[in-house]
Amino acid sequence: MNSPTVVQTGYAPVNGLRLYYEIHGTARPGRVPLVLLHGGGDTIGTSFGQLLPVLARERQVIAFEQQGFGHTADIADRPFTFEQSADDTIALLDYLHIVKADLLGFSNGGTIILQVAIRHPGRVRRLVPISTIFSRAGCEPGFWTGFDHVTLAMMPKELRDAYVAVAPHPENLQSFFDKCVRRMKEFKDIPEEKIRGIAAPTLVVCGDKDVVRPEHAVALFRLLRHAQIAIVPGAEHMALTSRVDLLGPMIERFLDGAPA
Repeated sequence: MNSPTVVQTGYAPVNGLRLYYEIHGTARPGRVPLVLLHGGGDTIGTSFGQLLPVLARERQVIAFEQQGFGHTADIADRPFTFEQSADDTIALLDYLHIVKADLLGFSNGGTIILQVAIRHPGRVRRLVPISTIFSRAGCEPGFWTGFDHVTLAMMPKELRDAYVAVAPHPENLQSFFDKCVRRMKEFKDIPEEKIRGIAAPTLVVCGDKDVVRPEHAVALFRLLRHAQIAIVPGAEHMALTSRVDLLGPMIERFLDGAPA
């Protein structure tokens, strides 16, 4: 995994959290910052270790770790929710004095950026949801029933090791895992009319061997007002953001394109 060059790191006081963030690359005239939202169970590095340095070559990239993830300590009595993470995202932008940004989210991070666009539409310029679900139809039934029997031992070793390496309280791994599982077990569909209301130009990305069904990516693409879609060949879920040969140029072209 490549090690991104970090320009700045910090902790933002956000909704009761000390939210860890990193700023990579240099701000460029005419380009708003690109904000990255990692996947469930992930850190910045496990979601974007290869993609982030590529995107930061030509623009300023801000990545942060959500409540209880990575370097960001948890709030014990506050569950993980997509809506709260969306509001935390905007609070971070406020702290950094960023009026509008492009948002790229992987997996659960993609669901969060949809919520940002729904709850705070004026703060979003363009969206790139990668391997993103907006309804339970996005995955096979076995994906959802699997959460009834999942255990910490089944968490990918890469994600366990990444959490323990940087978490302020690595002894909370079991609690972290349980809250991640609970968020998925309680997942509620985003109503289609709310998806249709998203005005930001959007690039929908999915792998053809993804956990998210390609048909679901197409459904999201068709609901959005101004959307493009890319189905990445031969790409499984956890490997999707490492396909920088395809994703890097594709995302750059989309973000630099004329308004849809």
